[in-house]
Amino acid sequence: MSGRRHPAQVYLGLGANLGDLQSALRAAVAALDRHPDMAVDWEQGVASLYETSPLGGPPGQPPYLNTVVRIFTSLPAGVLLHELLAIEDAQGRVRGARWGPRTLDLDLLLYDDAVIDEPDLVVPHPRLHERRFVLEPLCELAPRLVHPLLRVSVAELCEHRRHVAAAQQVNRVAGRDWATVGGASSAASAHS
Repeated sequence: MSGRRHPAQVYLGLGANLGDLQSALRAAVAALDRHPDMAVDWEQGVASLYETSPLGGPPGQPPYLNTVVRIFTSLPAGVLLHELLAIEDAQGRVRGARWGPRTLDLDLLLYDDAVIDEPDLVVPHPRLHERRFVLEPLCELAPRLVHPLLRVSVAELCEHRRHVAAAQQVNRVAGRDWATVGGASSAASAHS
């Protein structure tokens, strides 16, 4: 990676509920890792896959597959967001109804311990603490990580959300090796 002397540690939320979901998420992780200014933490930074019921948006949507991935990047947060949108677009993401179905969704959850509040970028993600489908996989990767604004650990946020959103279905459907099964394994070995 070029640029910054010390790469930023970034957590990204990935989700999809249209098409071949696991293949779309696997392709997204591979695209992140192929980028010259990003590196996926293949050792400890890819969470399990979770099937989740949709929150909001048009009725009748199929369930989502969601996960969280930790990357290291030399890109500033705003440039990173632009690159994430480009990966979504390359995988056929069409922006329709808010919280509507999608082939791929990449959310910038945390960028080091930065707090950013700009018109096109808010970090930490403003609904991170409300989304069990993000907190469960994030807790797998970094339970002791502290939310920069709320000053509460991810484990505490996750436990709280389990109690308040107990009715929301969030089921683990694949282990942490899902991204290296056919397709991304060459990228994983390249960073070993």
